[in-house]
Amino acid sequence: MRLKVEFTTEPFDLDETPQHALVAREVVEAAELDAVDVGPFGNTAEGGVDVVLTAVDALLRKTLDAGATRVSLQINVIGEGDR
Repeated sequence: MRLKVEFTTEPFDLDETPQHALVAREVVEAAELDAVDVGPFGNTAEGGVDVVLTAVDALLRKTLDAGATRVSLQINVIGEGDR
């Protein structure tokens, strides 16, 4: 099964990128995901189910530790394939 995760971290800061947003970027870029798109108001990543769920676990733990007060995410099944 293949998954796509879309996520944002808050609070937003338009003047300087918050530490939790930098940590989120580091987590998804370090994971073995097939596709990553990091933007100012939303981020997406795709991959096999195990890789995505492992990345989401790390994302939640590390961004909350880095000061995020809210993490919004959505996960969609986008196809079949390797776990």
